[in-house]
Amino acid sequence: MRSPNPNPIDLAAAHGDPAEWVGRYGDGLFRYASGRVMNRELAEDLVQETLLSAFRHRAQFNGESAFGTWLVAILRRKIVDYYRKRSRSPDLDAESLGPAGDPFLASGKWSNSPMKWQAAPKDLAEDAEFWNIFHECMSGLPSHLGQAFQLRELGMTSVEDACATVGVTRRNFAVRLHRARLLLKQCLEKNWFRSERGGTA
Repeated sequence: MRSPNPNPIDLAAAHGDPAEWVGRYGDGLFRYASGRVMNRELAEDLVQETLLSAFRHRAQFNGESAFGTWLVAILRRKIVDYYRKRSRSPDLDAESLGPAGDPFLASGKWSNSPMKWQAAPKDLAEDAEFWNIFHECMSGLPSHLGQAFQLRELGMTSVEDACATVGVTRRNFAVRLHRARLLLKQCLEKNWFRSERGGTA
């Protein structure tokens, strides 16, 4: 439903100097993108594409939402389009998981928590070193596995939308997500949680 009183500040921003968009919205858009694609250069490219698209279609902005929210919606579509184009990887099957025992319960939770995952989420969220290692582990995943994890676990899409984006069945997507979680667990145990206990990476 259209807002009866569009914010004049947002309307002015949309129809003003596009050069000001970078300073006002660029950092927020970059944080949104980099948290979902785990690649700085790609995130920058997606933000640039978003701003260009917004410039081309700014006449369509009518104040139904905040201008920044409108930009994020464009960026989100750019990210989904990126993953859709990257979704031409060969399908996996359950056998690709190998003979190791299943570390997950039927609910999708760990059957045995990784070492030191008992740390308070707030402590991990505020630990820059942890997030640096997490991003490195994400970058080390095969692209189709990282894609599954980012789409689902970083809260971008529902399972149905994620499957539609990459063009696979729910079962195949579940296999990819399962494998991504397992590899991330191993990487984080090696490079973060073990070192927290005084071991070596």
